[in-house]
Amino acid sequence: SSSSGDEALKDKRARILSRGLPKQKPIEGVKQVVVVASGKGGVGKSTTADISTIPFLFLTQTKEVGLLDADIYGPSIPKMMNLKGNPELTPKNLMRPLKNYGIACMSMGFLIEETAPVVWRGLMVMSAVEKLLRQVDWGQLDYLVIDMPPGTGDVQLSVSQNIPIAGAMIVSTPQDVALLDARKGAEMFKKVHVPVLGLVQNMSVFQCPKCKHETHIFGADGVRHLAETLGLDILGDIPLHVNIRETCDSGQPVVISQPQSDAAKAYLKIAMEIVRRLPVAPA
Repeated sequence: SSSSGDEALKDKRARILSRGLPKQKPIEGVKQVVVVASGKGGVGKSTTADISTIPFLFLTQTKEVGLLDADIYGPSIPKMMNLKGNPELTPKNLMRPLKNYGIACMSMGFLIEETAPVVWRGLMVMSAVEKLLRQVDWGQLDYLVIDMPPGTGDVQLSVSQNIPIAGAMIVSTPQDVALLDARKGAEMFKKVHVPVLGLVQNMSVFQCPKCKHETHIFGADGVRHLAETLGLDILGDIPLHVNIRETCDSGQPVVISQPQSDAAKAYLKIAMEIVRRLPVAPA
């Protein structure tokens, strides 16, 4: 029959496509991987990834948590996590992550001069990402949070197809231009079978420090409307606040330096939502 012929054709196509995909291999010592992504640069993805990782550690208490900066061209972890220096090598020639605030961190920023640009073609970038994933002695981690570069290109596809990912979080501002790319990011993860845990609405509102008037500089609830369209959840809203910028620039994340602030509570809520949605980790 025609229906059985169609099914056979679909199976054949699936087998052909699967031949070109690499077999997923877990990162040694890492139980679960969470990726933080955005379709567009400048929407606060790295800030959200870096700062949310710390309450993620606090919530899980006895858990070990790591943070990997997969943005080769614009690494931000060294600055935001107040880390400097080069990783030491183990007897097995693996790099040891640098550590601060209880988080094991790895970034291209530890391997190059702070002001040196990375002028590489795609293949070199992919090789660097592979080394940051596989040639690092992560020890025994319960969770590894990966700060993805913006977009839906080679790095995102390679990471998604080469390692098992427990879930992805997508960060966007409410601005229409940013939402267009956030949708693309969600669709990309869907195509590579990575579960999207939810969306984060960053820079959602600005409150004047003097008169307390609130202004939606980038629009109101754009990410919420996108989440409804995609059938996804909102993990939290992060305000546009000068304290977030100042504490990130000083390497003292707001959840550490101002734990009772509204901004810190927003990041804590996001971490709680991530933990709640993750599948049960393997023993």
